[in-house]
Amino acid sequence: MLHVRSIAVSTAVVCFFAVGLIGSISGLSPWACCERALLAAAIVYFAAGAAVRAVNTILIQAIVDRQINKERTGEDQS
Repeated sequence: MLHVRSIAVSTAVVCFFAVGLIGSISGLSPWACCERALLAAAIVYFAAGAAVRAVNTILIQAIVDRQINKERTGEDQS
């Protein structure tokens, strides 16, 4: 399973600095850069967390299906 919190936090931190840098290059005030970067980081944190949870669900379902198929084929051969 993938670690939801560490991936979401890492993605949010990268997003925070990227949006802050883009805002700074665009000539926005430091307050506006910070405000936009925090908002973007929060949105990305929740979006990345949801995406990782979805991937984990898909992976777990695939593992369960594979195990069920193994057990069924093992029963058919006996």
